Amino acid sequence: MRRFKTTVVGAGNVGSTLAQRLVEKELTDVVLIDRVADRGEGKTLDLLQSSPILGFDTKIIGAHDYGPTADSDIVVITAGFPRKPGMSRDDLLKMNMEVVQEVTENIVKHSPDAIIIVVTNPLDVMCHVAWKASGFPKNRIIGMAGILDTARFRTFIAMELNVSVDNIHAFVLGGHGDSMVPVPRYSTVAGIPIPELMTQDRIDALVERTRNGGAEIVGLLKTGSAYYAPSAATVEMIEAIMVDKKKILPCSALCEGEYGINGTFIGVPCKLGTNGIEEIVDVRLSNPEGDALHRSADLVKEQTALIDKFMAENKKNGKKSAPAEG
Repeated sequence: MRRFKTTVVGAGNVGSTLAQRLVEKELTDVVLIDRVADRGEGKTLDLLQSSPILGFDTKIIGAHDYGPTADSDIVVITAGFPRKPGMSRDDLLKMNMEVVQEVTENIVKHSPDAIIIVVTNPLDVMCHVAWKASGFPKNRIIGMAGILDTARFRTFIAMELNVSVDNIHAFVLGGHGDSMVPVPRYSTVAGIPIPELMTQDRIDALVERTRNGGAEIVGLLKTGSAYYAPSAATVEMIEAIMVDKKKILPCSALCEGEYGINGTFIGVPCKLGTNGIEEIVDVRLSNPEGDALHRSADLVKEQTALIDKFMAENKKNGKKSAPAEG
């Protein structure tokens, strides 16, 4: 029987930690690819040398070209550029658009039947880039964000109430960023909605901390960003797809009428299985919640319009895509 195969593009902190989690859980064989020669190879050799100690026999290959990635079932794109001093948001948007476009074009050549999971930021619009560059159906382009945002919300609720995270289910919709929409009404502790367990001002504080969860970590680390939780979130998605769990998880997906949103990747509850996104679960939202989700989608639409403009300009000028940075 052919082993399940996952390619991780980008051997930075998120990509290499994801590869580590996958091989240690023996979920799937892994190819870790990075544009920097020997970076992927070095990290995979280090991982392999931990296998006798931890007792896993998962196959892992490091590479800096796409040959070894052929026939991957899932490809995770973590490669991209961080925002640097003096760089505008539009600059970052264009640079990471070129990275994701280049990566996606190579994925299509080598793994035309793969499901693509996008982790590169800005997340929702990078999903749009992968979708446009690949020509894949929308069920095979999925953004990892909502699981991470929800995990942060669950963490803060557990800390606030001093209860196990296992007791908490939370609901976060919208774009991955300042406009995300945590929904306390659908967030529960052992089945009890959190508005019955804490005051509105405490809920508002946790919602705000969730929205700023990534920035808080960046501020503490000074020279990096989160990678433990993002890699764990991606593993949950891969496992749901690989074993056909039909698990409902918040992911960035292309909405075509769901929640009154059209033609935009946005965080919504998705049923994940062998075919990728098998259903977008359209739940009823109150007016404030629905309005917040639409505002979030409008912000993503603005960035998507810029992306389409950049892609058209590059095509007209015959510009090649930028190489991916891990």
